[in-house]
Amino acid sequence: MQLVLAAWLALSLLAGMGAEDMCGAPPASPAHSIPAPQLSPEERLSPHMPESLRCDACHAIAFQQLRRVEGKMGRKTLSESDYVEVLERSCSQGWESYGVQEVDGEKRLAGPGLLRQELMSVMVMGGPWPGRLSKMCHSYVGEQGEAQIYGAHQQGPAALRELLCHGEKGACASAGAPRCRTPCGLGITL
Repeated sequence: MQLVLAAWLALSLLAGMGAEDMCGAPPASPAHSIPAPQLSPEERLSPHMPESLRCDACHAIAFQQLRRVEGKMGRKTLSESDYVEVLERSCSQGWESYGVQEVDGEKRLAGPGLLRQELMSVMVMGGPWPGRLSKMCHSYVGEQGEAQIYGAHQQGPAALRELLCHGEKGACASAGAPRCRTPCGLGITL
């Protein structure tokens, strides 16, 4: 039996037949191609957050404000100097994990606190996105004031999102704003 097997192996090698020829080629795996979002000149070059992404950006800012204030002291009430410091510092750091991805053919901001992120997609991170989020965050603190933002924070996530994003002048209030991706009346815990 060993002699027959050895002879078969030798003849197979001489004939140039590999295992693929005898057993068939391995099944081809389906190729997946996931393109990166195609950014317009405004989305690539402008120092400002594009209008179409402002609602998502506002929700990201509200989420980060909540997370950072609670990270400072938990649920304990902060003194004015503490919450002013935390809110100012929170606008200047930690935006690197945000970027843009395409969801159902529409460009959306993606990152912590934003729901419905595609698992199989390319996200464009870095570049102008952290600076744009920081700039928007500082403008909210300047427009609303630290005391009002902290007061909304104490009422809960929905109150803070309402103040920053859904009020009369909020980024999500305009008729052209993209649909809300976060549970607008509910808190987010991640």
